[in-house]
Amino acid sequence: MSISEHARRNPDKPATIMGRSGEVVTYGELDAASKRLAQLFAAAGLGPGDGVALFMENNATYHAVYWAVIRSGMYLTPINRYLTADEAAYIVNDAGCRAIVCSAGVADVAAAIVADIPNCTLRLVAGGDVAGYDRYETAVAAYPAESLPSEQRGDFMNYSSGTTGRPKGIRRPLTGVPFGEASGLDLLIEKMYGVDANAVYLSPAPLYHSAPLAFTAAVHFHGGTIVVMEKFDPVESLQLMEKYRVTHSQWVPTMFVRMLKLDPAERTPYDLSSHRVAVHAAAPCPVEVKRQMIEWWGPIIYEYYGATELNGMTVIDTPQWLAHPGSVGRPILGTLHICDETGAEVPVGTAGTVYFERDAQVFTYHNDPEKTADAQHPTMPNWTRLGDVGYLDDEGYLYLTDRETFMIISGGVNIYPQEIENALVLHPKIADVAVFGVPNAEMGEEVKAVVQLAVGVEPSDEVTGEILAFAREHLAQYKVPRSVDYLPELPRLETGKLYKRLLKDRYWGNHSTRIV
Repeated sequence: MSISEHARRNPDKPATIMGRSGEVVTYGELDAASKRLAQLFAAAGLGPGDGVALFMENNATYHAVYWAVIRSGMYLTPINRYLTADEAAYIVNDAGCRAIVCSAGVADVAAAIVADIPNCTLRLVAGGDVAGYDRYETAVAAYPAESLPSEQRGDFMNYSSGTTGRPKGIRRPLTGVPFGEASGLDLLIEKMYGVDANAVYLSPAPLYHSAPLAFTAAVHFHGGTIVVMEKFDPVESLQLMEKYRVTHSQWVPTMFVRMLKLDPAERTPYDLSSHRVAVHAAAPCPVEVKRQMIEWWGPIIYEYYGATELNGMTVIDTPQWLAHPGSVGRPILGTLHICDETGAEVPVGTAGTVYFERDAQVFTYHNDPEKTADAQHPTMPNWTRLGDVGYLDDEGYLYLTDRETFMIISGGVNIYPQEIENALVLHPKIADVAVFGVPNAEMGEEVKAVVQLAVGVEPSDEVTGEILAFAREHLAQYKVPRSVDYLPELPRLETGKLYKRLLKDRYWGNHSTRIV
């Protein structure tokens, strides 16, 4: 059901609540704001198939812009609010955006990119003034809160994280369906997670990331209420769950780790009895971390494995996971194939590249046919990969072992960093950890750990000794890091994505090959 229908039936119902400020946007307000902005887009000559960039921190205006673009049949490109001017301008230009809506929270970068986005002639800023932009609030107020004569449903055009080279846009053909018709995700979260008009959904992650924006929009489609955190804080998230009687939530594993490391007195007083579904994804979750979350929250934890490309998806609930610990589930979208470097399928239990088979090719990387082709199987174009390594068990459950690009090959032995990271992150003095291979003249590569220590812990030979002793206790000897380095903070985005390439490049320098 469209937000317009919810606005007609329940105009005063909260559609969005901002967690920290408590600001509320009702369905009546959300629908009217999105209609006014859609009218402005149309008056500026924008229409179905055009692109609009959205460059904001989490705030109460975000979904009004989202729904204005979607109800106009256009592509929405959310931009990571932490990008530099050069990075943001690249995405705006590469996506072919004709309009951009920013917030005063990103004023410096927004001002810096004006001269570099000449084809983006409609520029709006919410919550303040920025040179080169029109004030959003003033501009939309000039247009009626009326539906366009024809409304067809638009789509996302998200950009990949870009851990190597420039990020690439993921573009799917528009379906041309009416605005009020459900998307595949709308139907999926209703069926799998019971999202309906009574849902109260906590979103602790940045909305520029595809999953938080898509899931919150789906809650709006069903008439529920979303509680959006301006920024994740472990204690605040628990407070909000109690305060608003949250029924559904979505997380990344680093958030689980931070909540589990709270003092028991900080995390146990809250009434979480309303909480029915906790979804996690985006990064592998250490088995022991997930087991502890299940012990705390009960059998309400669901996991999915998929990506913005939507080339496939696996899911797993708590009972299935307890029977298959470490698995990310079985496919509900696409058929899984595990293949070696030649493209040949490997036996059950053998790790290889993870491919999803679909009836037809479902995505392309915008302006990058080479990357699109590289994602395809050597002989089966409708089998596509995202660069993950994993294996299937005899019941068809998928287990991920690593990303292809960060597998360590030491003396001819494959070592998967994820397993080592999952073990080390449980050490009480470690807040975050990245493991990867560094050059070794004899073995090709050796295992390196770069650690972010817990608050109040300082690097020392003694701490390093404790970490390595802990590793030897939990890992085979060949997996134990040969050395440990320390950083105040690892380059991890709020989405949970670790930019491991930035760390690894410091050690590989100008090496053009992994073989030393």
